[in-house]
Amino acid sequence: MKDSLFLGLICIMAVGPIPALGQAGVVGATENIRATPNGVLLGRLEAGFELASTEARGDWIQFTLEGWVWDRSLQTVNRQGFSLVVSAPDGENLRTAPSGDIVGSLEEGTLLEEVDRTTGWIFVRRVVWIWASSVELADSPVEPSANAGTAVWRSTGPSGATILTAPDGDTLAHAFPGSEVRMLAREGNWARVQVEGWTWLPEADEGFGEDAVETGLTPETVVTVDGEYSGRVVQWELQFISIESAESVRTDFYEGEPFLLMRSVDGQEIFVYVAIPPERKAELSGLSPLETIRVTGRIRTGAASLTGSPILDLLELIRR
Repeated sequence: MKDSLFLGLICIMAVGPIPALGQAGVVGATENIRATPNGVLLGRLEAGFELASTEARGDWIQFTLEGWVWDRSLQTVNRQGFSLVVSAPDGENLRTAPSGDIVGSLEEGTLLEEVDRTTGWIFVRRVVWIWASSVELADSPVEPSANAGTAVWRSTGPSGATILTAPDGDTLAHAFPGSEVRMLAREGNWARVQVEGWTWLPEADEGFGEDAVETGLTPETVVTVDGEYSGRVVQWELQFISIESAESVRTDFYEGEPFLLMRSVDGQEIFVYVAIPPERKAELSGLSPLETIRVTGRIRTGAASLTGSPILDLLELIRR
């Protein structure tokens, strides 16, 4: 990772009133649901969907999503505490009851918890986040703050600006020329500004740190004792071969799950499969065959049931 982090700053939208914990609401318009605020897209809810909020964070509301999904569009997994994943290539509808009204849709790759099932249908649950302005709370709709128009905005100018942790403090980020920042306070020539931006931080990365990486584990070691190392985080030098989609016979994946076919560059040159989130498939399509890449991943299994090769869930990928 580069020493300096360059952020393309975005304008800060007005924050509506924060709902109380457990306050009921209704989705006012069709809206996306995400794994975290501004996080991975999980699906969409139709207008009129009723929810009870459990937490609010700025412009986002967290709630527990529940509903019925056709069982043929789901596959069993054991990942991140979830037992099911949406495996249908085009996603699947969420319903009020088996064959009931459609209240939303779920994206392919969305992980879910199974609560109950009946013939042909599974009742699922997951904590999700939704944009607060799309939710009408029980007493009143979410509206922009009354003082939203009084914010003081400044441009960083043609040379950009270095943002520090404090006056004369450490460098936190560099703003591109012409970026708009919101000024919160001023001390002489120093201004305290509010910064918002985006960085790649998949949900699976939570709790991952350099000290968690098992540097002594090799692909050769992992395959000899299948099951012992599941869940460990490793960093391996691997040679990229191709991007593939899992067939139904690969039972360690859900059908259609994208993965990188790779092989270790040391020792016995063992094949390694690296499962990737569907939303990263386009990003990784630029990898070159036989390119050596440093991959950090969490071991899903030490020996796949079909081939005996280790499978990693991708956490980080660095091209050499």
